[in-house]
Amino acid sequence: MKRREFIKRAGSGTLAVGAGMAGLRVTEAKPQIKWKMVTTWPKNFPGLGTGANKLAEVINEMSGGRMHVKVYGAKELVPAFEVFDAVSRGTAEIGHGAAYYWKGKSETAQFFSTVPFGMTAQEMNGWLYFGGGLELWQELYKPFGLIPAPGGNTGMQMGGWFNKEINSVGDLKGLKMRIPGLGGEVLKRAGGTPVNLPGGELFTSLQSGAIDATEWVNPYNDLAFGLFKAAKYYYYPGFHEPGTTLEAIINQKAYDALPKDLQSIVINACKIANQEMLAEYTARNPAALKTLVEKHKVDIRVYPGDVLETLRKYSNEVVEELAAKDAFAKKVYDSYMSFLKGSREWGSISDFAYLQARDKA
Repeated sequence: MKRREFIKRAGSGTLAVGAGMAGLRVTEAKPQIKWKMVTTWPKNFPGLGTGANKLAEVINEMSGGRMHVKVYGAKELVPAFEVFDAVSRGTAEIGHGAAYYWKGKSETAQFFSTVPFGMTAQEMNGWLYFGGGLELWQELYKPFGLIPAPGGNTGMQMGGWFNKEINSVGDLKGLKMRIPGLGGEVLKRAGGTPVNLPGGELFTSLQSGAIDATEWVNPYNDLAFGLFKAAKYYYYPGFHEPGTTLEAIINQKAYDALPKDLQSIVINACKIANQEMLAEYTARNPAALKTLVEKHKVDIRVYPGDVLETLRKYSNEVVEELAAKDAFAKKVYDSYMSFLKGSREWGSISDFAYLQARDKA
């Protein structure tokens, strides 16, 4: 009896200790950090929306479940063009969009998305990561309590969808076109009317005649939106967006509250998302273009040379005038143009020379 009672008491003690240890583990376990991500894109939209999803997934996985980022498409939590303000005021901890949408906050922000006749995707990555561009971007957003990071790139875009032929610069006069950022300012100088609409409104606006033309992204995204059903002509090249950087914007206070390892995970997840989006567009565009041409019989047109030449002239004027507005804009402009000059010199005997040689084979 004594032996049985001893075993019973010993077992109870073990259970008590085990329960105590379990309780200790529960007490010591850190609560999961939950972030909201708001985006300017339609929910799960190919390339753009899924790129935002990828960023969230990488943060969730790399953190080992210590963080959970929930993604909200445009209008689910805030309207598309209120992402910047929502993250700035802390309604959401992170956002995904493009810097040219925030020119109302700072016109200089447009340099960090894309510049007409400016840098390609690879050149933008070079400038941002190794040419001082990211540091300038961070300086620009600091007063808003935001940390910017490259969060994707579409690569070279198409010129857009038109319901009239563009045979001369005169055909741009009076044209009402959805085109954001500095490209919109170039169109305005050519006599057109730029309109800034979120992606979710493009098809109906083009179909109804509310706009005469729209640019969006490139064949992969344009096919997904069915824009070929609403316009006759598909023009190239996308002089206005030769390599558009998309951004992740992070609330500074939310970021500062993270331990160092999670801060590193968030920043490096942005780099992964940036690289993967560009790779996806590079892979998906050829098949999408083939579908547009062969299945949907899209009429693809190249902008006439004199039209491009005039648009290049207007672009130079627009960008130089922006640089002259204040000292910081000039600082960003000088950095951008200096990097572009060096990249152009190298590119002329590397990528450009190779592509010319390859395509003649």
